[in-house]
Formats: sequence, C-alpha cells, structure tokens
Amino acid sequence: QVQLVESGGGLVQAGGSLRLSCAASGRSFSTYGVAWFRQAPGKEREFVAAISWWSGSNTYYEDSVKGRFAISRDNAKNMVYLQMNSLKPEDTAVYYCARSIRPFSSGIFEHQYDYWGQGTQVTVSS
Repeated sequence: QVQLVESGGGLVQAGGSLRLSCAASGRSFSTYGVAWFRQAPGKEREFVAAISWWSGSNTYYEDSVKGRFAISRDNAKNMVYLQMNSLKPEDTAVYYCARSIRPFSSGIFEHQYDYWGQGTQVTVSS
C-alpha cells in the first residue's frame, strides 16, 4: 500500500520561505516520478513542480514558480521536498504531492499520477 503524507505548510508573510515535505511509503519509491500540485480556493488544482525518478536529474516547474521553488528528493529516506522562496499571496493554496502511475515516468498532468497525499495548507499574507 502506497501512502503519501505532506507536511511543512503554514502561515508566512510575503517574501518568506517554507519547505514542504512529502513522506512516501511503499517499495521502489526511487523508480517513480513525484510531483507537487496545488489548489487555491475556488480554483482547479494546478501543477507546481515535478521530479524524475532515481537521481531526479530532470525537474519541471510551472512558470509562475520558476526561480522561486525547488523540488528535490532523498530516496534513502523516501522523501520529496519543495523549497519555496519569495512566497507571494497568490501562492496560497493546499499543496499536494503525488506519485507517478508507472515507474520511470514523470510529467506535469494530473492523470500521470495515481497516489496522492492529503494536502498541506500554505497561506501567504500580504
């Protein structure tokens, strides 16, 4: 059984930083891509960042977070992180991590992921 648990959310002022963590259970975690998505109130869930399997040599970012957010992984700990810097009020959302449907795959679309965490709230005040 695969489980993903996010943590690290909270309330921060604009310009501040947070690091989100995604703890994964299950075998062969290192062979799966992982992504972060977010959903703001009244809006559809959207892609934020993704990282490829194994070393995570390939990363992908939504345009509005490029240069501010960084995704990384630690396979020894079955963890994926999202470092968020220079936060803006428009980054306020519930953030979800998700694991790719198939090993050795990653992407920017929701249908490419099947296991999701419960989400962690990020609130950025102006």
